[in-house]
Amino acid sequence: MRTVGVVRRFLGGRAALWAGFFLVHAALIGLNLFGQGQPLGDVSWVYRVWAENAVDGLVRMGIDVPWVYPILAFAPMTAALALGSESYAQTWLAIVTVLDAIAFTVLLGSSPRLSRTRRIAAWWWVGFLALLGPIALGRIDAITVPLAITGLLFAAGRPRVAAVLLTVGAWVKVWPAALVAALVIAARRRVEVATVAFALSAGILAVSVVAGAGANAVGFIVEQAGRGLQVEAPLATAWLWQIVGGAKHVTIEYDRDILTFQIEGPGADVAAAVTTPLMILGVAAVVLLGVRAALRQAHLGELLAPLSLGFVVVLMLANKVGSPQFATWLAAPVILGLVYRPARFAVPAALAAAVALLTHIIYPYWYGWLLVANPAFVFLLTVKSALLVALLVWSLRAVWQAGRPNPGSEE
Repeated sequence: MRTVGVVRRFLGGRAALWAGFFLVHAALIGLNLFGQGQPLGDVSWVYRVWAENAVDGLVRMGIDVPWVYPILAFAPMTAALALGSESYAQTWLAIVTVLDAIAFTVLLGSSPRLSRTRRIAAWWWVGFLALLGPIALGRIDAITVPLAITGLLFAAGRPRVAAVLLTVGAWVKVWPAALVAALVIAARRRVEVATVAFALSAGILAVSVVAGAGANAVGFIVEQAGRGLQVEAPLATAWLWQIVGGAKHVTIEYDRDILTFQIEGPGADVAAAVTTPLMILGVAAVVLLGVRAALRQAHLGELLAPLSLGFVVVLMLANKVGSPQFATWLAAPVILGLVYRPARFAVPAALAAAVALLTHIIYPYWYGWLLVANPAFVFLLTVKSALLVALLVWSLRAVWQAGRPNPGSEE
């Protein structure tokens, strides 16, 4: 019993949490640099080239030409050149690790006594990163996740700071805009949040236009709309199973313009086109449920985490891209939920961890099996999509139950 007590005290301490944090990050860095499957391919071969072209005065993505990312994505991509092109990958991983460490510091808090809920959330994040594997650090999404985590953690006490962090994140990769929407709905000081987000976005757009971007400043909207149905997208599983069944009219092709593997076959283009209105409808449904909860006087600690999770999962499910790094988005709302209500968030935390594990199995080590529609890996992708559906159902139910019935209602 004494040994068990010692272990519990050790695991409950900051030193153990930081040891776990750096051990997992060191392992992920090693897998990115030396593991099989070339997990750092986009960083080393795409981001680096974009950054070098801009520094050399050739072309500035998002300014001189349309780009798939919002304009601030170029900041970390260029910053990774700080130690030279030959060290680009290592510098990128260092930047992500530092940002994660800052978010981890905020998560642990400044109180001398580490709370049980923050300890649970911190260990979950460490485990989630380990389950997700190298993709957790190896894409532009890895820059936005610590911004999103920190922003949500600041939401209760410093909503304006939260709005700044989440808005900056949205101008690096669009998905944190959903967290801004969740904060506007859930926060009592929603006007301040909306004003800060709008003013900061206007400023970023203005600077982009002055730099010569013109319409390219919002070109990422058009660029994303023009994509086909990517092989990892949840909707793509219907066509993957057709390939498994021997259909010759459905194939997986590589698109050299946007550097992704996409589904080619009857109905695939229609499905890709449908994803955008489907996403709009899904987001609108979550907004309506969130507004209903706010009108029922749901407090921020009860509403923000499940509402954020609902938004994020809608963006993942109704998405024509479905890249493996999208799984990183789940970390921010789950961490917030565990900080506020760990027992209630045990189910989504377990589901998100399972999504991370399945993502890691598929990518990067055995990604080639998915690209030939191996039945086992198509099954894993199908299970992953089913887990996301379960997460969506859980989050919508939690938002529906948030708050108290209005006086005189029959609920």
